Amino acid sequence: MYSAAAAAAASPPRRDFISVTLSPEEAVGAGGYNNSKAWRRRSCWRKWKQLSRLQRSVILFLFAFLAVCGVISYTSMGEPWKSLTNKSLDDQRTETEIPGLKLANPAVLPAPQKADANLGDYPELSPQKLQKLPHVRRGPSNLQIKPPRRDVKLKTRHGTSRVVEELNQADKEEKTEKSVISWRGAVIEPDQSTEPPSSKIKESEKPSSVEDVDQKEPVPINERQMAVIEAFRHAWKGYKDFAWGHDELKPLSKSYSEWFGLGLTLIDALDTMWILGLKEEFEEARKWVSNDLVFDKNVDVNLFESTIRILGGLLSTYHLSGDSLFLEKAKEIGNRLMPAFKTPSKIPYSDVNIGRGTAHPPRWTSDSTVAEVTSIQLEFRELSRLTGDEKFQKAVDEVMKHVHTLSGKNDGLVPMFINTNSGQFTHLGIYTLGARADSYYEYLLKQWIQGGKKENELLEDYVRAIEGVKKHLLKRSQPNKLTFVGELAHGHFSAKMDHLVCFLPGTLALGAHNGLTADHMKLAEALIETCYQMYAQVETGLSPEIVHFNLHAQKGHKDVEIKPADRHNLLRPETVESLFYMYRFTGDKKYQDWGWEILQNFNKYTRVPTGGYTSINNVQNPSNPEPRDKMESFFLGETLKYMFLLFSDDIDLINLDKYVFNTEAHPLPIWAPA
Repeated sequence: MYSAAAAAAASPPRRDFISVTLSPEEAVGAGGYNNSKAWRRRSCWRKWKQLSRLQRSVILFLFAFLAVCGVISYTSMGEPWKSLTNKSLDDQRTETEIPGLKLANPAVLPAPQKADANLGDYPELSPQKLQKLPHVRRGPSNLQIKPPRRDVKLKTRHGTSRVVEELNQADKEEKTEKSVISWRGAVIEPDQSTEPPSSKIKESEKPSSVEDVDQKEPVPINERQMAVIEAFRHAWKGYKDFAWGHDELKPLSKSYSEWFGLGLTLIDALDTMWILGLKEEFEEARKWVSNDLVFDKNVDVNLFESTIRILGGLLSTYHLSGDSLFLEKAKEIGNRLMPAFKTPSKIPYSDVNIGRGTAHPPRWTSDSTVAEVTSIQLEFRELSRLTGDEKFQKAVDEVMKHVHTLSGKNDGLVPMFINTNSGQFTHLGIYTLGARADSYYEYLLKQWIQGGKKENELLEDYVRAIEGVKKHLLKRSQPNKLTFVGELAHGHFSAKMDHLVCFLPGTLALGAHNGLTADHMKLAEALIETCYQMYAQVETGLSPEIVHFNLHAQKGHKDVEIKPADRHNLLRPETVESLFYMYRFTGDKKYQDWGWEILQNFNKYTRVPTGGYTSINNVQNPSNPEPRDKMESFFLGETLKYMFLLFSDDIDLINLDKYVFNTEAHPLPIWAPA
């Protein structure tokens, strides 16, 4: 075996060859391979023609399918890429910091512009804002809540939303040096503040509010809301037939009463008609405002009442409708009320002659009530924001800063009177959350919310006052242990509670919704039960103006006692107002049911067949409630408005993260935080 292998290794290796012969034509002829583009095309075409018809059809179909998929992928990737850009900007948003408090709900409107601001019809929008155009939801029925613009006539249409079509030029956007963040359709500018706006701003032409960009189907109006609309139309019929253009209806005598001679009921009801979707009635009232509302008349008006009803009503209607007529009227009445602030202490007088431009205190005293001078701020501040004239906000802010520093408070509770000469509290030692002090506490919280939750002095005063209420004014009744808010007079507790105090549950709930402690909501739940019982324990199911609670159990006695002088009902809104807040924040249907009971009792005991509703003198006598022949303007401006909102399940119908109600139920927009 070895020798054979060695022999094989020694022999030379065998070589194999393959011989290929090419003809000249095939090598270099017209059909030969020469690596040219033309030859390659002919070769591919030859191969394509060799395929069967079915094979060619399948290949063509695959190419077409891939092309269509490519187009669809390109278009679908655009929006997610844009939204990703917006999301990264949203994540940069910083929380408003308040000691010991985390705020979950951002404000939604730009704060007043600084002196160098230049406003057009709309604020300049950043490229990020162009990704998500704000839309504005309508009010119920066929009216829209629109952002205000100048010189816009009233327009209404069916639909759930509309898109703002006019945007500023892109080159203007590039010039904006500020860091603008789009948050839920709102513009948040980090260097803005709630300082009074510059007088250089001639007009506010900015949208008052912007809604969430996600469009939603409208929430249909339900039967209870329809009942409110019917009640409003019945009340409006009486006013139109017997008191048109006058302050208040006297439905029994089919006449009217005058207070200021400025059509209080009509102006108070404007935004209610808008929210209820009463287009015809609204346009009719607008025509009266345009042609017949005249402020140049020799008449004394109360600063507080004319501010919350007239100025507040006009501003609110401007924001909801976008009609500049209402802003022009608001500016006029605002200017005519300014003489009230010409006092030695800057604490305003109670009365103003809007024709002569003079102001004075009541004839019997030089005092103003604390509630009146501290419950005009929301309106005057908003007027400054809209007009750019800082004088309005400056005047009311000085009042709040002054009251903040005053002595005479009791754990945040304030006396009822303040002197316009000295600027000091008077009638010390008397503390109540009822008449003459109530809305001071309400406006502490609401100004803080309106201004973007930055003015911490206001919040501190509010929180301290609520602690004072808990310490000095809260008691429980017998036999049902209802929690109520009494009064303190020189150290002596009184178990007296005004119906006016029933604003407090709603205000507490609003504070809790905006980040205050949970015990505020618990107190709100206890107090709204009490306010409901002020109706439920009365023979007509309607609350008196004032009740006294039993502190000691007595056989045969209810929690609520009513004195003869206090048993009238003025169609007040405070309990319904708080029911609205409680339902909006908790979703508990019992609050709607309680409101429905109250509406039915209003219809049963206060409705006048020929039109209108009347206050009554005796809530304890169902057979004869003794009608007073007067329909207060706030029945249309507040009570029925809150009823309608209470029965709605649409949280965007006056969204409480976008609007704050003044003390006459006129919604004003919340400014954006810094």
